[in-house]
Amino acid sequence: MSETPFGVDPPAQPELRKTLGVLDGVAVAASSTAATTSIGIGLGVTAGVVGLHLPAIMLLAFLPILGIAGSYSRLNLVEPNAGNGYVWVGRSLSPWLGFMVGWVNFVASVAFLAYTTAVTGSAMLQLAGDAGLHRIGSLALDPGSTAQTTAVGIFVLLGVTLTAVTGVRTAARLQSWLLVFEYAVLLGFCGFGIVAGPHPFRLSWFNPFEIPSATALAQGMLLSVFCYWGFDAAFTVNEEVRDPRDASKAGTITLVTMLGLFLLGSVAFQRVLSEGELAGHGAEGLAYFGDRLAAQPLAALPLVALMFSAVASLQAGVIPTARGMFAMSRDRTLGPVWSRVSSRYGTPAAGTLLVGALATAVAVLALVIPRLADMINATVNAVGIVVALSYALTALAAAVRFRALLRQDWRQGVRAVVLPALSALGLLCLGGYLGWSFYDSADHFEVSADNGWFLLLMPVAMIVSGFVVAAWAKWVRKSPYFRTGEGTDADSRQLLTTSN
Repeated sequence: MSETPFGVDPPAQPELRKTLGVLDGVAVAASSTAATTSIGIGLGVTAGVVGLHLPAIMLLAFLPILGIAGSYSRLNLVEPNAGNGYVWVGRSLSPWLGFMVGWVNFVASVAFLAYTTAVTGSAMLQLAGDAGLHRIGSLALDPGSTAQTTAVGIFVLLGVTLTAVTGVRTAARLQSWLLVFEYAVLLGFCGFGIVAGPHPFRLSWFNPFEIPSATALAQGMLLSVFCYWGFDAAFTVNEEVRDPRDASKAGTITLVTMLGLFLLGSVAFQRVLSEGELAGHGAEGLAYFGDRLAAQPLAALPLVALMFSAVASLQAGVIPTARGMFAMSRDRTLGPVWSRVSSRYGTPAAGTLLVGALATAVAVLALVIPRLADMINATVNAVGIVVALSYALTALAAAVRFRALLRQDWRQGVRAVVLPALSALGLLCLGGYLGWSFYDSADHFEVSADNGWFLLLMPVAMIVSGFVVAAWAKWVRKSPYFRTGEGTDADSRQLLTTSN
């Protein structure tokens, strides 16, 4: 495979092929959001925090996310760039903060891929158990074992990474078929669960004021933000769509679809399962839900849907991460390997393979947490905090970029400036409060998902490492990005004037 090398100052402008439409973007974003995985696993983790108020927390979290989505859409229309938040924040706020957005998205995505690798392996081992395969030789198969689930999931990660190398179009076609099956199963089982569930429906499920505590509210909000995370994958392929508006449409369609599915799933789960059952089954929550509603082999369908969702989200996670690194490398804030474009496929092939390799390495390192449920809890909390930071900074960038609209048209100004600013402030307050609660909840450090200092260390390490890499990019690589905050996409449109 021949590749286009990274240039020198002025940097070469490697180009990605423009082949995607709205539906392709929806497929990538919906797979990255992974509604089936979020419902099957994320609802149980969130219920352990907020109790029987899943519909309330999902609706509440949607409000700031809607403001964030509007920010992404507006910024994308004036400056489509594979780096999205990294470029937008760098130009409007500060190159240091812009780099931080790109970096935390990268490390959060790698952590997500490592966690999803184990989830995929767990679903496959559960299916093997349903098929009667409980042992291989002297080894008893355990879908709750981090070691076994990771070993199985790594083989899947390798396969989807190689598929992602061939292009987003190929991946989008595969994900479209997987999504059709997943959503058909989700709608069927959740719809039946709402009708046939033994627990009575209660309006209190939608009342956020009955959530047990402020800490539970903050943690539940960030866990829900994590569930919505991924709609922005539509904007990481915005240089590969035929019209930048298609990326905005895809992101918005995905987000609204996720809200509907999360509300459907949360009500169905609470109609069928008790609070203890919801919080106690972790990675096996969707399988348990299926068993309560149907007998085998029909009961295995939700588990198959979870496996498909995990496989699709692995692939969808590799694709936007490699595109973000492509944009950063193009600005010489990262090494040249990330911006090498395959002449055969028109994709950042080397970067895509490297993302898969790094995710594999992190998945292996995560074996220090032996129980899969504990690894999921630790990863989701850490990623929730850094994703909230990334979204908040991007929304603030939009508020600054379009602030002139407040004087020109107050209605447009409210949508383009006030709502993003309020969304950003809310997410920053939630993240800060949750970080403090983690710090205040422990008096010693321990590698455990129950230890507040350990839970706080993970997002802090993600953020601090970003400043170290940024310093190297500024003073050693001497990236021009740190002088201007501007991305080097040659196709960027003229920006709107926002000067005072």
